[in-house]
Amino acid sequence: MTSTLRVRGRAWVFGDEINTDDMYPGFAMKLPVPEAAQHMFDATRPGWPRLVEAGDIVVAGRNFGLGSSRACAELFVHLGISCLIAEQYNSLFHRNALNYGLPALVVPTARQLIDEGDVLTVDAAAGLLRNETRGVDHQVEPLPEFVTELIEGGGLISRLEAGGYLDRVDATSTTGGKS
Repeated sequence: MTSTLRVRGRAWVFGDEINTDDMYPGFAMKLPVPEAAQHMFDATRPGWPRLVEAGDIVVAGRNFGLGSSRACAELFVHLGISCLIAEQYNSLFHRNALNYGLPALVVPTARQLIDEGDVLTVDAAAGLLRNETRGVDHQVEPLPEFVTELIEGGGLISRLEAGGYLDRVDATSTTGGKS
């Protein structure tokens, strides 16, 4: 699949109330993104980042991403997660995912439709979810057109960088990113 809106991958299923503090532990926030990403879910799923393969899909329950406004989406993108599916998102987390160009679909019955390890094909623009393991197709709420355009452009952060409106720097840089 060539589009960021049409993806295929293995499902990783999480429960309700998954907190951003678990996704992105406080100590990891001082690390460069590649290192920080290796500590995702340290408290509840130690070693998970080493098991993730490019294209994998994270599936979760209700209130996924509650807590602080840590840039967890950037870590998911770094690990190669292609899509998020949750029964319901914390609104700030959801916006963060879209800002980093990560499709994030709301599927109210996600954990009834998907088991850990199922292979999924998702078309976020058309609102199609196929569970290849079960051989079942589901119509889901598609992402709005303005959101699909944003994701296809790499997300808001990438667009702001490309337009010269944002100069993201590594917080661990000794010069603070400025020469």
